[in-house]
Parts: sequence; structure tokens; C-alpha cells
Amino acid sequence: MRWLIDGMNVIGSRPTGWWRDRPGAMRTLAEDLGRFAKRSGDPVTVVFDGARFDLEGEPGVTVLFASRRGPNAADDDIAAIVESDADPADLSVVTSDGDLGRRVRGAGATVMGAGEFRRRLDA
Repeated sequence: MRWLIDGMNVIGSRPTGWWRDRPGAMRTLAEDLGRFAKRSGDPVTVVFDGARFDLEGEPGVTVLFASRRGPNAADDDIAAIVESDADPADLSVVTSDGDLGRRVRGAGATVMGAGEFRRRLDA
């Protein structure tokens, strides 16, 4: 299984005050995803909305920033990744965005809700 994560959707799945330190929340999620990738052996790609900054992925984690600004920027990039993938059935997209979920399912990927995935990270 390969994981494709809607980063801000996972961050926003619980009210931790992340909005006061958005870059810090992104770093924390990248670290959590690194532990998940190590534990599971599955490769992870996370896509964040917002301005790019220096954020390296942990081993097994690729960090991407949306290619443009504005509404649905990361969602459009995630959908494009799935649509261009040679084996989308091997992709699990993590999002609670209904429109994105429909788009990626239509392209052959599976979908897991952000809250459910967050619980996996916390386990």
C-alpha cells in the first residue's frame, strides 16, 4: 500500500490549536508520518496547502506543497497524482473532503478518512 495524505485535512481533524503555528503542525505531522512509515513499511506522500518552506520528509515520507495557491490547490494536486499513477489501486488517499474522495475513487484509489488515519498515527 502507498499512502497519499491530504496534510491539512489530517492536521485539521482535531482541534489542537494547530492554526497558531501552522508550520509547526506541518512539521509534527511529517514526524508522525515518518514513524508510521517506519512501523508499516509503507511509503507515504503528504501534500500541504500553503507557502512552501524548508520541511524535509522523514525516511519513507515525501513532502510536497501544492503547486499553486487558492481553493482546492492540494486537492487538485492529489487528484492529478492519482490520475497519473500507473497503479492507482495501490494508493490509499487520506482525506475527509468528499469531493476529493469521489475524484480519487473514480481514478481507482481507495480513501480513508482523516480522523480514522489520525487514530492510526496515534496508536
